[in-house]
Amino acid sequence: MTDRPTVAPAVPDLDLLTLGVEEEYLLLDPDTGESMAVADRVLDALSGSARDQSRQEFRHSMVEMVTPVSCDLGEVREHLVRLRRSAAEAAEAAGARLVAVGATPVHERHRSVPDEPRYHAMSRRFGPVAHDPAVCGCHVHVGLPDRELAVQVSNHLRPWLPVVQAITANSPLHDGRDTGHASWRSMQLERWPSIGPTPHFESVADYDDTVSDLIAAGIMLDAAMVYWYARPSAAYPTVEVRVGDVCPTVDDTVLVAGLVRALVATMSDQVRDGVTAPRIRDCLVSAAHWRAAHDGLDGDLIDLRSGGAKPAWTLVDELFATVTPALVRHGDLAYVRAQLARVHAEGNGAMRQRRIMARTAGDVRAVLGHLAAQTRAV
Repeated sequence: MTDRPTVAPAVPDLDLLTLGVEEEYLLLDPDTGESMAVADRVLDALSGSARDQSRQEFRHSMVEMVTPVSCDLGEVREHLVRLRRSAAEAAEAAGARLVAVGATPVHERHRSVPDEPRYHAMSRRFGPVAHDPAVCGCHVHVGLPDRELAVQVSNHLRPWLPVVQAITANSPLHDGRDTGHASWRSMQLERWPSIGPTPHFESVADYDDTVSDLIAAGIMLDAAMVYWYARPSAAYPTVEVRVGDVCPTVDDTVLVAGLVRALVATMSDQVRDGVTAPRIRDCLVSAAHWRAAHDGLDGDLIDLRSGGAKPAWTLVDELFATVTPALVRHGDLAYVRAQLARVHAEGNGAMRQRRIMARTAGDVRAVLGHLAAQTRAV
């Protein structure tokens, strides 16, 4: 739940949009799979640019790494490989495994928050909700030149974000068992009052007034607690898409980053062309996200443009077709096409975990060992 955006510079040219990625990881016991409260030791062991690009998170069993700003997906991939390897080595020195998984898979004994005034304020305000087992997300920042455009783009993103959520689903386990949900992280986060689908806003003034009202009502401590699935940054001219679980592999993450940038670019074009965002009832948007969290890519999703259910991969293909011109413009088409074909063959993170569970008679340690190897960017 970081409130530190990673993308800083304004982008004067909308033809090529900048990218920044934040990834959160769990620190797990190699033998039991339980969460280990060693984040301080891991962060202290990092050095150089990896230390500069690390963040303390909301749990002592979590670390976050953030990429520099880039225009090139290949550079994003290189940064993620370097950061994951650095964090994994620091975790191993502390006796833990760095694991890219969306929700605490086994157990977390120590649920106190780090000793920061903001975290203590959140703990006092939200009580036990603030002490749920740790969850880890993947947040993609895309540079945009003004907040008005960012608000309008967020409106246009609403029909597509459940599809992104399904692609990233990587947290089927809780308390050592399969929850039946592809993204248990999404279920846990529903307990927070400021997390969920982005409402439709008429303007940036409407957005700001709503946030002010929610702060006054005690729903948020401040504007940095806007944790909607897509939001304009409070500090920088960016749209942040934060709907996804952290992805198991670097290529999974870069695929999502490429799709999100292409979505933002496509929706920016629509806004500039005067296309009006569809007005979709909030209850239907919430239902679509629940279905995405439950089924992931292994079932049906709700097409919010028509209201009907479709096979998940039909909507993924329609998303790809929608953003293809933007992928071409950014030079990402071949990579994104190849990675989507790989995910179609292998499944998303949740599906891969379940296959290992099936092969090993439910051995969670085998799942976590596999995830740790993938996280380390081997």
